[in-house]
Amino acid sequence: MTDTSLLLPMRTGEIRIHDAEGFAGMRKAGRLVAECLDMLVPEVKPGVTTEHLDNLVREFVMDHGATSATIGYRGYRHASCISLNHVICHG
Repeated sequence: MTDTSLLLPMRTGEIRIHDAEGFAGMRKAGRLVAECLDMLVPEVKPGVTTEHLDNLVREFVMDHGATSATIGYRGYRHASCISLNHVICHG
């Protein structure tokens, strides 16, 4: 028999109900993302590479004791997922 207690909710089909601690963690993560985006604003300008921006994100994340959800996902190597020009999302 397989223990499914550690599987992601999407794998079990169950909806996870978060408690106060879970919501506090989500708020903390959201604040950190907002701070990271604010840090990037003055850096985004013509001639700046996405690699440079990604390096800034990687450094920011590490300096704040966090981890990037994108690194390692299906072999993805970057701390950010940056689109060029008017692209909203890519995949």
